[in-house]
Amino acid sequence: MAEARRRLRVGVLLSGGGTNFQALLDACADPDFPAEIVLALSNNADAFGLERARRAGVATAVVDHRPYATREAFEADIQRALDAAGVEVVCLAGFLRVLTAGFVEAWRDRMLNIHPSLLPAYKGLHTHRRALADGARLHGCTVHVVRPALDDGPLIVQAEVPVLPDDDEETLAARVLAREHVIYPLALRLLGEGRVRVVDDGVEIDGASGPLRLAWEADASQGAD
Repeated sequence: MAEARRRLRVGVLLSGGGTNFQALLDACADPDFPAEIVLALSNNADAFGLERARRAGVATAVVDHRPYATREAFEADIQRALDAAGVEVVCLAGFLRVLTAGFVEAWRDRMLNIHPSLLPAYKGLHTHRRALADGARLHGCTVHVVRPALDDGPLIVQAEVPVLPDDDEETLAARVLAREHVIYPLALRLLGEGRVRVVDDGVEIDGASGPLRLAWEADASQGAD
């Protein structure tokens, strides 16, 4: 019998409901997926993402940021929890705390984030509102390797969505979120299969310069509603 392939051990940091976390859980439920989630950690004990993890049989931890005098002390306990679980890669899934440069650098090239825009456009908050205000015709989402600067780092996968004439923030956000649920598991799969290599400020995927970009026309069946 062939030896089972080793799966990448993933820790997810979240603060809220965790629909992107659910997309990762669903992907990792497949035993052939090259990664497994071994810990879901939140700064919020009431985060519904923790309940999602429990239902999936994934270990959970809570590190409430409020008692800590410094971000460094808070992050030290996060690091201890990640180390205890044997985490190799961290995925941010709506973790609503700013991470220090020291923590990010400790996970250099091993921490992923998903952002609701086609980076480098619209870093920060209110991405859909800003895209609509600019009259953008194309919007989307990005999975990237985390760097200390806000929404910065090598881009792995992006997915485009059209901005329709009758869109408002809610409809555009829903279209983008459906694509987020596609590309976050895809990016983690690529990483788990060893197909992503960080080179300077970018990535190579299967030896070709990235990021992988999913055009709406090429894959409109995913999340078109």
